[in-house]
Amino acid sequence: MDDNRTSVPIPVKWVGPIRISGNVADIETTVPLATFESPLWPSVQRGAKVSRATADGVIATLVDERMTRSILLEALDATTAYAAVRLLDAHTEQLRKVAAASSRFVELVGLRHELVGNLIFLRFEFVTGDASGHNMATLAADALMRHILTTVPGVSYVSISGNYCTDKKASAVNGILGRGKNVVAELLVPRAVVAEVLHTSAQRIAALNVRKNLIGSVVAGSIRTANAHYANMLLAFYLATGQDAANIVEGSQGITHAEDRDGDLYFSCTLPNLIVGSVGNGKGLDFVQDNLDRLGCRGDLRVGDGARRLAVIVAATVLCGELSLLAAQTNPGELMRAHVRLERDSISGH
Repeated sequence: MDDNRTSVPIPVKWVGPIRISGNVADIETTVPLATFESPLWPSVQRGAKVSRATADGVIATLVDERMTRSILLEALDATTAYAAVRLLDAHTEQLRKVAAASSRFVELVGLRHELVGNLIFLRFEFVTGDASGHNMATLAADALMRHILTTVPGVSYVSISGNYCTDKKASAVNGILGRGKNVVAELLVPRAVVAEVLHTSAQRIAALNVRKNLIGSVVAGSIRTANAHYANMLLAFYLATGQDAANIVEGSQGITHAEDRDGDLYFSCTLPNLIVGSVGNGKGLDFVQDNLDRLGCRGDLRVGDGARRLAVIVAATVLCGELSLLAAQTNPGELMRAHVRLERDSISGH
């Protein structure tokens, strides 16, 4: 079959290694980043160097995991709608069985609802094994919807997606409840390492984080997010590992927190919406499989462990890039000098 598609490679480099510990993995690993923004590689590399200069490296804690899909139904009035959701709440075990019958890897772990007049927004929450879970969640939601329409009186179909999921859009609901993997990555950096590697101080980074990431984000009207550039690392990592790149929209929601602890720097990145998988759509390409193998996210693992490992690795990668950028921004002119030098080197091939 002849088509007119042209393959345009995105430059990929492996950076690190990053030292990672926590409740999912205790490893040192390099990470692949696919990007046209060449300064991103050395920036993450500097953060990775900091991780190796600390005892535990980046401590990445998987807090929760759930993929969501919302459906939209309608009733004659709010009274009927309320009776419907009360009935669903009383029969969650049956709903779990319906969801489980749609796939051997899916499990319904939560059901939330919002009523707007006579409209019923149902948000189903699933665990989906090693898949990111978009299609699996939609398949299960479709089965649940058919079950509800045949067993709950007074409701009718509006849409398989009601935007209360919410997929590939910035929202308060995802920031609060999470969608995908919820990971907190943190690092305690000794004073000497802050000075020698990051060329700044804990006090300056903590102060900048409050003024830029927190207050600046409030001034901008950001939704449940206060960070410098999570999206840069997420997109580069997602492209290199076969993820749905559009999920950086909700993935980049997250909060950076920094403290000066008697000269040492406590630094953390909280990412409640990491939508990643080690199997499924996009993972059949040879280069993606090679990258996932090299990261240790495929092979003889328990169901779900490949995706969990991937999530903590990307969270640690985000922290490395976030820390390096904030450190650079504490010093007047450093960021622009680095971009000019590195991008010129990239253009010239050096």
